[in-house]
Amino acid sequence: MADEIRLAFAHPSERAIATEGEAPRDRISLREHVREVEIGAFQAERGHTQRIRFDVVVEVTPSGGPLDDDVDRILSYDRVTEAISTELEAERLNLLETLAERIAERILLEPQAMRAFVRIEKLDRGPGALGVEIVRTKRDFGAHLNEVAQPRPHPRIVYLSNAAIASDALVGWIDGFAAETAPLILCVGLPDLDRPQAGHPLAQRRVDLLAIEQNGWMLAARDPRCKVVSTRTELDWAMKNGQICVWAPSKIVLDATQGPASRPRDSVALAGWFAEHMEASELVVIGESLPEDVTVPARAVTV
Repeated sequence: MADEIRLAFAHPSERAIATEGEAPRDRISLREHVREVEIGAFQAERGHTQRIRFDVVVEVTPSGGPLDDDVDRILSYDRVTEAISTELEAERLNLLETLAERIAERILLEPQAMRAFVRIEKLDRGPGALGVEIVRTKRDFGAHLNEVAQPRPHPRIVYLSNAAIASDALVGWIDGFAAETAPLILCVGLPDLDRPQAGHPLAQRRVDLLAIEQNGWMLAARDPRCKVVSTRTELDWAMKNGQICVWAPSKIVLDATQGPASRPRDSVALAGWFAEHMEASELVVIGESLPEDVTVPARAVTV
């Protein structure tokens, strides 16, 4: 029992050795890698960074031959730190468990990786370290691992003004864009209605984002093919399965590590930011002028 308790708190490398089975395996490890991260489910953790410590061990397929001192024949340590950086930059997360799962999944995309131990600890939330540890193999992710490895599609982002939403031409526009090969994601702006005015800019930002989402539901009510979607995971699934989406912006905007510089009330600029975030093949703006400095191909359509 004492040995089991010791292993429970030991570095993941010791846990890997203890569970290796019959065949010893090669391993690479990352110890005490500390980053400043905004993460956490509590409101008090929003808008502030805290120190997060990563310890990672990756069991790899033996080379099966001489390495010849060739870095291309091994799993580089850089791949482990890149996996951490990529997931930290993708979006703001609430749970360490989610972050650990995504890091393990990204590491296991590497052909040599067989099993990944990921321990993440918060260093500033109490007198000690608070954390999680997971162990994953390629088999744990199954076919989903192959899906993650596939390149994401480049959607067409179509911004619809309120005049466009009310237009008799709406269904025809949707029909035309849906017939194209690129997945279709629709964006809307604030409704032509009064909304609460908060005394703080962060509170007003949330109010405005929620108002945009309400307008999105109004659009979806006009065409049953349009589904209101709020997360990147849902968007990715929808794009791969030919579903037309209406973007509900709150979660992606609030969780973005590099969010839009514009306010939600400048909804065309928000759509431009989203098009860049999604690496869109094109941004089409119906009933408004194009946003400034948009970096994806863009065109405007009059109502």
